[in-house]
Amino acid sequence: MAKKEKSYRRAMEELQLELAGLHRWLQGSGHRVAVILEGRDAAGKGGTIKAITESMDTRGYRIAALDKPSATESTQWYFQRYVDHLPSAGQIVLFDRSWYNRAVVEPAMGFCTKAQYKAFMAAVPVFEKLLTDDGLILIKYWLAVDQDMQEKRFQERATDPLKRWKLSPNDLASRHKYAEMGQLRDAMIERTHRTHAPWFVVDFNEQKRGRVNLIRHLLQQIPRHDETIPEVKLPRLKGKPKDEHVTSKALWVPDTCDE
Repeated sequence: MAKKEKSYRRAMEELQLELAGLHRWLQGSGHRVAVILEGRDAAGKGGTIKAITESMDTRGYRIAALDKPSATESTQWYFQRYVDHLPSAGQIVLFDRSWYNRAVVEPAMGFCTKAQYKAFMAAVPVFEKLLTDDGLILIKYWLAVDQDMQEKRFQERATDPLKRWKLSPNDLASRHKYAEMGQLRDAMIERTHRTHAPWFVVDFNEQKRGRVNLIRHLLQQIPRHDETIPEVKLPRLKGKPKDEHVTSKALWVPDTCDE
């Protein structure tokens, strides 16, 4: 195994323990955490979310990756469907894209009007202030990737049948809007960066390095979360371990694995 890969695995093992401690602290304290992951297509948002949640209790976190609005949702207050996904006490919610679709993707692709974009940019700092004033810990990340690296990842997805599902029509169209989306991103950060909800940019040209840096930073943003995972002493079995005997009414799945 290459030295770089060993270093990555070692770092991730340490971070998984800290994330487990964070989860335990959230359950005990009742705090709520929302993490927004934004970035260009193929930046690495999905892989980062998998790394964060790898060792977490599935009851303690949720992933919000919303599809395009339904006909009904399109008539609602813009933030309404995102509010439904905000965390309850003791939870962390990871937004794989968020309400900031209206700041970059929607205007770039022509999915919103100029008036809707302008109204959003004025409203979002107020909306986030309401959330943080209510005690929500809100952390916002932009995963930065250069165009040549993005193109390399697109090519990899196009040639791998197991990754082609990641390439949506919008992803393909965005290849011609790199500069425009960069300008929209900068406007978004400049106009919505606030003390109560700052933006953090992470270099994701090297995805594994980016994951480690982001998770370390994330843990530093959440106060007083240090929790040790208590040891568990298993009670002794009575008698010898028994084989599993399931009622014959059930059907066993054939073992098709090679020795």
